[in-house]
Amino acid sequence: MTSNIVLSNVDYDVVGTRPVRPDGVDKVTGRAEYGADIKLTGLLHAKILRSPHAHARIKSIDTSAAEAYPGVFAVVTGKDLPFSSKSKEELGNGWLPLKFKSDNVLATDKVQYKGHAVAAVAAVNPHVAEEATELIKVDYEVLPALTNARDAMKEDAALIHDDRLYTSGLEGKSEKPSNIASHSRFELGDLEEGFAKADVVVEHEFNTKTVHQGYIEPHTATAYWNKDGQLDIWCSTQGPFWVRRDTAELLDHPVSKIKVTPMEIGGGFGGKIPVYLEPVASLLSAKSGHPVKLTMTRAEVFESSGPGAGAWMRVKIGATNDGMLTAMQAEYAFEAGAFPGSPVGAAATCGFSAYDFPNGRTDAYDVVTNKPKTAAYRAPGSPQASFAVETVVDEICEKIGVDPLEFRLKNAARDGTRKIEGPVLRNVTQVECINALMDHDHYKTKLEGKNRGRGVATGFWGNANLQSSATLTVEPDGTISMLEGSVDIGGTRASIAMQAAEALELPYTDIKPTVADTDSVGYTAVTGGSRTAFATGWAAIDAAEDVKRQMIERAAKIWDTDVENVQYSKGVFTHGADPELKMTFKELAGRLIGTGGGVTSAASVEPTGQAVSVGTHIVDVEVDPDTGKVDILRYTAVQDAGKAIHPSYVEGQMQGGVVQGIGWALNEEYYMNDNGQMVNSSLLDYRMPTSLDLPMIDTIIVEQANPGHRYGAKGVGEIPIVPPMAAIANAIYDAVGVRMKVLPMSPGAVLEALWEKNGG
Repeated sequence: MTSNIVLSNVDYDVVGTRPVRPDGVDKVTGRAEYGADIKLTGLLHAKILRSPHAHARIKSIDTSAAEAYPGVFAVVTGKDLPFSSKSKEELGNGWLPLKFKSDNVLATDKVQYKGHAVAAVAAVNPHVAEEATELIKVDYEVLPALTNARDAMKEDAALIHDDRLYTSGLEGKSEKPSNIASHSRFELGDLEEGFAKADVVVEHEFNTKTVHQGYIEPHTATAYWNKDGQLDIWCSTQGPFWVRRDTAELLDHPVSKIKVTPMEIGGGFGGKIPVYLEPVASLLSAKSGHPVKLTMTRAEVFESSGPGAGAWMRVKIGATNDGMLTAMQAEYAFEAGAFPGSPVGAAATCGFSAYDFPNGRTDAYDVVTNKPKTAAYRAPGSPQASFAVETVVDEICEKIGVDPLEFRLKNAARDGTRKIEGPVLRNVTQVECINALMDHDHYKTKLEGKNRGRGVATGFWGNANLQSSATLTVEPDGTISMLEGSVDIGGTRASIAMQAAEALELPYTDIKPTVADTDSVGYTAVTGGSRTAFATGWAAIDAAEDVKRQMIERAAKIWDTDVENVQYSKGVFTHGADPELKMTFKELAGRLIGTGGGVTSAASVEPTGQAVSVGTHIVDVEVDPDTGKVDILRYTAVQDAGKAIHPSYVEGQMQGGVVQGIGWALNEEYYMNDNGQMVNSSLLDYRMPTSLDLPMIDTIIVEQANPGHRYGAKGVGEIPIVPPMAAIANAIYDAVGVRMKVLPMSPGAVLEALWEKNGG
């Protein structure tokens, strides 16, 4: 792997360096505690009975044999959840989303996907619990299963939610129940006029399959509901405060009586944001009087947690012969899984946003299907949209004879470009990223060899802000204890501590960061949306500035002078009127006790200065025309990090996103049988790439500082997964002359495309 950093703007003492991560030793020595490592006195183990059917009505559930089984302490079903017994009137206007969220945890009247939780048992050990679940008798009325958006959208399709779900559309709510949860539209300019001005118009339909985030650690949760009503939860999650909120809502329990402790997390990528096990473990604990642990098997992770959405898309783009876009149109239908909430909205707002164009329209459909409810997967919605849009753009470039990077440069979104949904872009650096790639050796070196091809693609992601908190305490030896509310997935302990150290003008090693539970730090939103280093870093900076202010006041008190007479620089306090009076930060820290008490500062922020993310990728492939196998020969990813707080972790995010994109492009899919059942729910059959499938991945970090952040930071975690599928598809076309319109582009799919091309 080689890495370059271009356009670096400011040098700092700590920010931009590559220190060792503070949690590294515990993780490489095995001392770090993950969700399944929790062991409490009197701990029970639980198992969940899950539906074998993709769609069925629950006629009855008999749990009596399981309850009588030796070693069983508690059994729960969906009827133990508070909302199962409440009427629409009691629940109010928001009754349906609450019911959907509750039913996804434990089904009540219907199961909507294979693996849907129906009942749970807590027992002395996992084996007894599993044996007891097999004694639960469920009488099902099996119904037709719908496993893709297009089938679910048909007028005569079976209704997954009976008469509960109506389309929220362009003209209000539909009169008939439907599997289409919503239809939204964004428009810019005059679409018909735009296509009329085009010299070339390309239109294609695309299909992508359901995929999984592929985190190594399964979902796990341990709960203890104490006699006083206090509920403690330990779990693997990207957002402990969101677990607290959702569990309180689902159990109708005061949020102040719930404490969530996030354990170390073995990957998430968006898939560990929803709650699945926490409310169930809590109910079992309340019934049994014991702490209860629930851990998914790998098959349950695939079949019962939230994957990334499959999609059907139609994209139509027009351009002039001199390479200017005139119109862009897209129709997206995304699978939400069993309950509404696919990332189709992000697809609609991101798909065209890397470009400046005068006329456009997007239609977005959120469609329920008999699959697990989808969850976020790293820039959710944008990778699918980019696959379709960038493939069509590549064909336009071929038809008008324009270099694909030159075309993208000519039509690149810039500051002042209006997105199709309305906002005007600021601090967008698409041009800088494309120029950096055009100047790179990979682009300049000619690709040689039979059945080899090169492809490029670009991508866009709008980063989140949301609320974050941090608390800094000065210890007597001058070090800083830092509590943060963001779960550390990709090295954010280090990046946030680095920002605190920079603001305090102290060495990075003087900051000791800890990811805190929900009782110990202020509210912090989920680790996701490419927001953590930006927003939680901002909170740490604010707290650090307040610590400096308090320390200056303490120095002034000790020296019996005005605050204005105390200066602070590089860890040293000096007296402006008496240069002989000096104290290091450590020396002053040692004098805090006895001169007014300790120094602590907490900051909660909701910054609005986040910047969008853009990236451009180039890939070389070799295709075996006899087998359809695609080998990745070389890959280079370019993206703007604003200012790379910790360049090593930025590179890691870029490489990790590319690897996941390669898997999504070439192999990964939920393979469903005719009954709507996933039949490849293991890591042997769900084909994720290994090191043997991958080249070294080069990275180019463009740094154009974000003016909305003290150190110029931009979110970096999600954009790397957006361009790979399209770039690989374009490279396959360059190699063997077939346009791939399906994901994954597996050997079988490539062979079919070749046979069709050759008339076979």
